[in-house]
Amino acid sequence: MKNLFEPATVREVIARVAHLRPESQRQWGRMTVGQAVAHCAAGFEMASGDRRPPGRRGFGRIIGRIVKPMVFRNNAPFRRNTPTMIEVTDERDLATERERLLGIIDRFAAMGPPGCTSHPHPFFGQLTPQEWSILMYKHLDHHLRQFGV
Repeated sequence: MKNLFEPATVREVIARVAHLRPESQRQWGRMTVGQAVAHCAAGFEMASGDRRPPGRRGFGRIIGRIVKPMVFRNNAPFRRNTPTMIEVTDERDLATERERLLGIIDRFAAMGPPGCTSHPHPFFGQLTPQEWSILMYKHLDHHLRQFGV
């Protein structure tokens, strides 16, 4: 399964991020390309422990247990219009957000498993570093596909 501890996968996503343009049209969802890139960076901040959302609550506690095995059992991409926990609604500059995201991806990959948080994911609960790495790849892939790259 692809993950961001694999150098070839990191190179792939970096090349795909470079193909995003301000005029890139979304295939689904509401976020602009700049907002989506900022949203992806926030996900990496959560995976590395720089951002600590509240623990699992209600819906996530119940459904997260059911969905988690489906997410981590194969390379199937996330479905279109998958609900989000991190909304970015203010306008964002793509160039600024891209630079921030690429730096966070590099840092995440370089730190490897020891760089992952032990804080539980707000929907999936406790994740291993390998699961964080797979989740970050799938999340990033989802938003890159959203904008056709």
